[in-house]
Amino acid sequence: MVKITDVARHAGVSPSTVSYALSGKRPISEETRRRVEESARLLGYRPHVGARALAGRRTNVLALVVPLRAGINVPVVMRFAVSVVTTARRYDHDVLLLTQEEGEDGLRRVADSALVDALLVMDVQLHDPRLPLLRDLDRPSVMIGFPADSAGLTCIDLDFRAAAEACVEHLARLGHRVVALVGSPPEVYVRQTAFAQRVVQGFTAAADRNRLSSAVHPCEATPAAARTVAEQLLREQPALTGVVVHNEAVLEPLIDAFEELGLRVPGDLSVTAICPDELAENIRVPVTSVALPSAEVGTRAVELLMKKLGGTTVPEATLLPPRMTERASTAPRELA
Repeated sequence: MVKITDVARHAGVSPSTVSYALSGKRPISEETRRRVEESARLLGYRPHVGARALAGRRTNVLALVVPLRAGINVPVVMRFAVSVVTTARRYDHDVLLLTQEEGEDGLRRVADSALVDALLVMDVQLHDPRLPLLRDLDRPSVMIGFPADSAGLTCIDLDFRAAAEACVEHLARLGHRVVALVGSPPEVYVRQTAFAQRVVQGFTAAADRNRLSSAVHPCEATPAAARTVAEQLLREQPALTGVVVHNEAVLEPLIDAFEELGLRVPGDLSVTAICPDELAENIRVPVTSVALPSAEVGTRAVELLMKKLGGTTVPEATLLPPRMTERASTAPRELA
């Protein structure tokens, strides 16, 4: 079946231009309109009956695109999803949750089906292959995450670089000179997932700025991996006294592993994290942390999307500043 994106590619225009040219909903130059009509005729394009029926009205459905890839922390993702669904209901919209790893083809299929009014896209990569399509879609979208080039897109997220910097600066103020980042699972870095890359950038920049000795260690999301990483850190950095954790699944197992290896938290080792407050507050040693504001990000992402649906101009970039809460897991470095 010939799709609107095929016509757009043939005519050298965006899908939204094809839609406007064929529906007459917005003014299009005569030359462009003729080129689009000729492409549609040559390709045998016929607008889908359902799409034509929906052309004059909304479906009141938003798509939440969150591929459940390897290394993703599903409970954290679900916090975002709940916030999106709850906020969407306040605007009388439902949410279609898309969890398959379908990439650009999946987005195009949803857009061409006319099932949704707009899209929210998560698990953004630095060089995300979905970006060209999102820029050309004839319906609004918001990305929860920032690709390397966010021009022409609407993006919102925690400022993960600043969050990592805040953790390192806190440790530096307490006198710690040897620090490590225990990060996301390796596959998250292989995909160049944007938030994980920015945590590494922020951690490294702050450590260098404070002239700290530092190391970065990806970690699988299992207690066994936490133990392995703890042993490796103490072997490679015997003077280690400060750790930043950006991996919710191993936060408590990592503290347990360090203590089993003879390091008291915070007496011998200070631990900070980027994670939900509920996790940081409720483990055996409450952890000093930068909050992961999933509820606020989800709510504001939907609000941005609804403004775009209403024709209101919104900022391309919304970065939420980090908010750190000091708890029992950090203390001044004990001098020998």
